[in-house]
Amino acid sequence: MKTTFLTIKKKTIFAILLCFLAIGAFCATYFPIKASTTPKPLHTIVIDAGHGGIDGGAEGKITGVKESDLNLAFAKCLQAQCQDMGFRVVMTRNNENGLYSPSAPNKKKSEMEKRKSIIEGSNADLVVSIHMNSFRLSSCKGAQVYYAKGNELGKTFAGEVQTSLYEANKNSKTLPSVGDFFVLNCTDKPAILVEFGFLSNPDEEKLLQQESYMKKLCFAVLGGIMKFL
Repeated sequence: MKTTFLTIKKKTIFAILLCFLAIGAFCATYFPIKASTTPKPLHTIVIDAGHGGIDGGAEGKITGVKESDLNLAFAKCLQAQCQDMGFRVVMTRNNENGLYSPSAPNKKKSEMEKRKSIIEGSNADLVVSIHMNSFRLSSCKGAQVYYAKGNELGKTFAGEVQTSLYEANKNSKTLPSVGDFFVLNCTDKPAILVEFGFLSNPDEEKLLQQESYMKKLCFAVLGGIMKFL
C-alpha cells in the first residue's frame, strides 16, 4: 500500500513539473522577457585616435612614448566607458596602423580622407578626436579642448567637456578654443579635438601613461558628453 502511494505521488509530481515546463516554454515564446532584449543605442559617437602608422605624432622626452600609442589607449578607454553607458561607438582606428593607403603618394591626405569617410558613414551624433600636446616650453601642461569656428553646437559641446576636464584636473584649461583641424572642419556634427596633456612636460608625460589617470580624464570627457546630450 505504501509503495503504491509513493508511486502515485511521484507520478503526480512529475506531471506537475511537466505542466510548469510547458507553461514556461509557452511564455518564453509568446511573452519574451523585456530584460533580455538589448535596447537600441540612442546616440552614436565617433572616437578618433589621432596619428598612427608611420605618423607617431609627438614624442615624450623622458620615456620616448609615442603620441599615436597614447591616443589609441585613451580612445579605447573612452570607448569602453561610452559603451558601458549604452552609446554606440565607431572607432576610426583600433590598432597601431595608420589609416592611409600604403600606395598613396600623399599619406597624410589619404589618412585625412579616410577619417572623413568614417565620420560621414557613421551617422554620428558627436565626434571626439583624441590627441596629446607638445610645446617648446616644458612648463606647459593641462588638457585643452578645441572646436571648429562657426560650429555653435561644437562650441557648446567643447565647453561642457572642457569644464568637466577642469573639474577633474585643475591643470586643465578653463575654456575651449577654436581649432583649425581637418577632423573638426570635415563635418557639421558637434565635433571636438581633445589634447589630453603635454608630452613636453616631464611630469605630465609620466601621468598620461598611468591607467588611473587615463580613466579619470576619459571619465571627465564622458561627463561632458552626458551634459551636452
